[in-house]
Order: sequence, then C-alpha cells, then structure tokens
Amino acid sequence: MIIDIDRIPAEGLQISKNFEFFSTELVEENAVFMEPVHARVTVKKLGDEIFITGTLTTLLSFVCSRCLSPYEFKVDSEFDLVYLPEELEITKDQLEEDDISHLFFYSNKLDLKEVILEQLNLTFPLRPLCSSDCRGICPICGKIINEGHCSCVTDDADPRLEQFKNFLRDKR
Repeated sequence: MIIDIDRIPAEGLQISKNFEFFSTELVEENAVFMEPVHARVTVKKLGDEIFITGTLTTLLSFVCSRCLSPYEFKVDSEFDLVYLPEELEITKDQLEEDDISHLFFYSNKLDLKEVILEQLNLTFPLRPLCSSDCRGICPICGKIINEGHCSCVTDDADPRLEQFKNFLRDKR
C-alpha cells in the first residue's frame, strides 16, 4: 500500500487493514503465518515530517530452537516512527542527535506494507523458545526432555574443563 505524501489530509490518515505476507519475507526462517497481520495505523504530516503510529497483531507458528517443537507466537506490538524526506538524508551529518533515529521516504511516497513488515520482523525473539525453561532434546536419543526423562546415560563432563581437572589433580 503506497501512500502519496502530498495527498495526506491535514487531519491525517487512519488505516485499519489486514496485510498478507509470505513466510519467506520474514527474518525467522521457520515462521509460518497462522492468521494475517492486522495493522491499525495513523499517518500524519507535520511540515516535512511524517509521523506513523500504530499497532499490529498476528499469530505465527515458530519452531523452538532447543526442542525443535512448533509453538504459537502471538504478536501484539506498538510502533511510533518519524520519516523525513530523502533530501535531508544528505545532510544527516548535520542533524541533531535526536534526529538520527529518523527514517527517510523517497519520491514523496511511502510503502506502508514495507513499514509493517519491518515492524513485524522487529518483534521476533533472537532465539525462538517455546518456553523460557525449555530443556531441549536428548543429544543421544533425540527425545524431548520436557516431555519426560529418557534412559540415556550422558557424560555431563565438559571436555573443555578436562585440562582444569588435571591441573587440580596435579596440585593435590
């Protein structure tokens, strides 16, 4: 959805819309959309600045990075952005420190779909986990440890600490 900056009314634009994206557009490789992204956005123009505030909601399926089980990830996020015209990007070095976080629009157009996609990608965790206390899978049999212990015997010794053990043994 392209917004023509010159056609934004004085009172601003109110947009409430569902956006469809492909899972391949997401930064999380194993994410799958379970429902469309719904965005409520307000776009206002004040001088050369474009203020975009809004919320977005959706439901995705992620794969836990520890146990490899799929789980639902609910997105309910707010954002507040300021865009400046591309001409000001040239003088970015001269902008005040507060202005450095501003974004830029080009050719008096702003692609709202790209803005929503970027904000959606920013809500994702760095490492998707089904729960903060997920214990992962057994390195021997592959059973999900959260579902119950397996009968595998694992050597919990860290081979990197073997030198330290030898050092302590020699010290005694």
